[in-house]
Amino acid sequence: MNDPIITVDEVTKRFPGGTKALDGLTLHISRGSIYGLLGPNGAGKTTLIRILATLLRPDSGTVRVAGHDAVRNPAQVRECIGLAGQFAAVDDHLTGRENIAMIGRLYGLTRREATRRATEIVDRIGLTDAAERQVKTYSGGMRRRIDLAASLIGRPQVLFLDEPTTGVDPASRQDLWTLVRDLAAEGTTVLLTTQYLDEADHLADRIAVIDHGCLLTVGTATELKDRTGGAIVELDLPAEQQPMALRTLEPLQANRDPDRDRIVLPAPDGPLTLRHALRLLDHADITPTNVALHRPTLTDVFLALTRNETRDLTGRVA
Repeated sequence: MNDPIITVDEVTKRFPGGTKALDGLTLHISRGSIYGLLGPNGAGKTTLIRILATLLRPDSGTVRVAGHDAVRNPAQVRECIGLAGQFAAVDDHLTGRENIAMIGRLYGLTRREATRRATEIVDRIGLTDAAERQVKTYSGGMRRRIDLAASLIGRPQVLFLDEPTTGVDPASRQDLWTLVRDLAAEGTTVLLTTQYLDEADHLADRIAVIDHGCLLTVGTATELKDRTGGAIVELDLPAEQQPMALRTLEPLQANRDPDRDRIVLPAPDGPLTLRHALRLLDHADITPTNVALHRPTLTDVFLALTRNETRDLTGRVA
């Protein structure tokens, strides 16, 4: 890993009422990378983003962004970052160009420079034709793009994107993905939180999964998938046969997936594991209605890591 541009060391944050949002979290993020942060609702993702953006102070631990301590030197951190939160922070009564220029003025740019940069960014995000319209006439995807564009006017070294494509149509989502990739290719570091696992799979160079404020694992998408045990066998069975099938396949570490009402088991030997499972079921006079063998997806990784009963199978990174 090259010199990290973001360093989070043993950070904790507790809110009134005793809720611990972050619990000794440690992360190191490389320059120019797209870093995906995954976790269920309440995992601590947004709290971490707010601490990195100097909107919250940690209770303990150290946070450095672009070489600056986020607690001791928040002003210097703010000069280096851009932030697009979960909801588009735009003024409906201003035009798209005016929204971006307004943020530029808040960054301390002159009126002329703010207008010039706003024009450049509007062209870049493909909204030139709509730039002079009031934002209240924009679609959801266009509003998100303007919000993201406004976060770029300060030419940030680090860009925080907190669920940037929530509620965005598929076409606009693809456009935002392209923009994020282009930014990273130009050297901007992007920290992305998302509820869309395919988004992290497509965009992120490295992915961290957190839950209850703790880091569960980190790695590339391929590494995380491999840690679940390689390929997976999925078996559809009538509900009345599932208990017997689980007992029969217990030597193969079979589990029931309640969300999809099927039985799943790791298949480290691929087709050989599948053949063994079917042979065991046949001896027990159990016939699946559907059988599938596939490599794990990030969804499989996410479910395995964030379910307490299977977390110890994939490991926890300190």
